[in-house]
Amino acid sequence: MKANLLIVDDEANTLASLSRAFRLAGHEATVCDNPACALELAKEQNFDLIFSDVVMPVMDGLKLLEKLRAAGVTTPVVMMSGQAHIEMAVKATKLGALDFLEKPLSTDKLLLTLQNALEIQRLKAENQQLRRQLGSSGIVFTGETMRRLMAQVERVAASESRICILGETGTGKELIARAIHEKSKRREGPFVTLNCAAVPAELIESELFGHEKGSFTGAASRHVGKFEQAHEGTLFLDEIGDMPLPMQAKLLRVLEQGEVERIGGDKPVRVNVRVVVATHRNLEDQVKQGGFRQDLFHRIFVFPVALPPLRERKEDIPALAKHFAVQIAAQNGWKELSFDEEAIRALQAYAWPGNIRELRNVVERLLLFAEGDVITSATVRSALPAHASAVSGTAGIFSGTLSQQVEDFERQAILEEIKRQNNHITNAAKALGLERSHLYKKCQQLGIDLREVRKP
Repeated sequence: MKANLLIVDDEANTLASLSRAFRLAGHEATVCDNPACALELAKEQNFDLIFSDVVMPVMDGLKLLEKLRAAGVTTPVVMMSGQAHIEMAVKATKLGALDFLEKPLSTDKLLLTLQNALEIQRLKAENQQLRRQLGSSGIVFTGETMRRLMAQVERVAASESRICILGETGTGKELIARAIHEKSKRREGPFVTLNCAAVPAELIESELFGHEKGSFTGAASRHVGKFEQAHEGTLFLDEIGDMPLPMQAKLLRVLEQGEVERIGGDKPVRVNVRVVVATHRNLEDQVKQGGFRQDLFHRIFVFPVALPPLRERKEDIPALAKHFAVQIAAQNGWKELSFDEEAIRALQAYAWPGNIRELRNVVERLLLFAEGDVITSATVRSALPAHASAVSGTAGIFSGTLSQQVEDFERQAILEEIKRQNNHITNAAKALGLERSHLYKKCQQLGIDLREVRKP
């Protein structure tokens, strides 16, 4: 790829040698020995990369970089200096320099730096294009339920309010969190995630706050925690309801004071992070039962966003199924297939206990099972769990409150799938669209004793 470069240095020999090296490699190079003139050139022309010396009279390279960013020039800048030291490199990086090179410069190092910079720009452009194709957040919907919810997300994302996303496992809570981040003022900052249910209790403090080398057995080096990683951005804490009580107290302190202390550290580290949380649990019930701190609940439950299960937004199933079919076919190099009307109706008739995650798994199964270019209802029925055929007729089987009927259905669905998978729990979890750990927890909640279930 041919690049258009701007080289800024007060030494004529450096300008001549650098421009010659780049031109021999097939690039265009504009040279400038005056930082003020370079600033005007950068405002007027689109350069792919700027190489600037640091030590120059009147205006040094760091000041030039500062003025470029203040003027809205986003062109990547590589700083160069024959008087390099750590403090100078750190300052340049904080101001937004892409790299810092020490003179004398080798041609190989220059061309490698240019190649890396162009690759970074290519990836950024590709990422922006993908975001546009996916409607920024990648959330697929056509129905009024999700349209209202996304309008709600759009409004709350612009604020700094703490958000609690509520919804069953597999409903897309992380996608909603990403959408909130992308529509917020922090969109240029990092988006960092942690699933509280997936981290052992003894490790979660280190994951969140980090640790210093030697602070405990196995701490061979310093580890920067999720809060520091998310500085100036968003930290998404999934399944916050599974966080151990002792950690809830420490999380509350961070939210109140805006600083973390690494395990084994001797001073706090300031962090500027927006925390978005999610859970499939009823936090109010957990507070009443003593499983969740009331003061933390009021800290994180400022604005709840309730994500509906897939069975309550069946109007979105056709679009979701087609979206997953295209996505999976592209990932695997398969031929794209379409759905006939009966196949779509069969998908909509199913209750989807594993929600969108289960739907994606089923669509992948359909692409493997399908014969011909069109997925039929017969293929759908063969790809769904064994209990699916009874789903539409289960209304009269269960009794009690709505929550009791839902629990009865989930219990039956899990038991049927475990039986269908010959008591193989991992396969059953995959078929239901659940993580293995979540299936175990769901069984505990529903009173299913897996030891009894798997007895011959």
